[in-house]
Amino acid sequence: MEQTLRITKALADGNRLRAVMALIDHDALCVCQITEILGHATPTVSRHMRVLQNAGLVKSRKDGRWVYYCLAELFPEQLRRWLLGSLANSEEIKSDQALLKTVLACEPGALCRQQKERKEIL
Repeated sequence: MEQTLRITKALADGNRLRAVMALIDHDALCVCQITEILGHATPTVSRHMRVLQNAGLVKSRKDGRWVYYCLAELFPEQLRRWLLGSLANSEEIKSDQALLKTVLACEPGALCRQQKERKEIL
């Protein structure tokens, strides 16, 4: 029961649901890519990803200065099917998918530089 509670609590946030939906269709995404999709500051996105990781839904790997996230190998298949069935037609998820195509066309280092420049302007 504890694992089920961790999963449901982790998915009780729209931003975390959006991150999971982005990861469902991709092997791995860098924090800067997820940050761009969600439109939040990197520390906020990292906190969301940590909640998902603590629930056993995602895992991370570090590659130099980049941190990549992917769905955990034991991501529940029933949950995957339910999320795809219930959120695939969501306008917000469709918008995220379109944005993700643009984000993936940009090299992570360049994306991080763009985010840093935007932050400095603010």
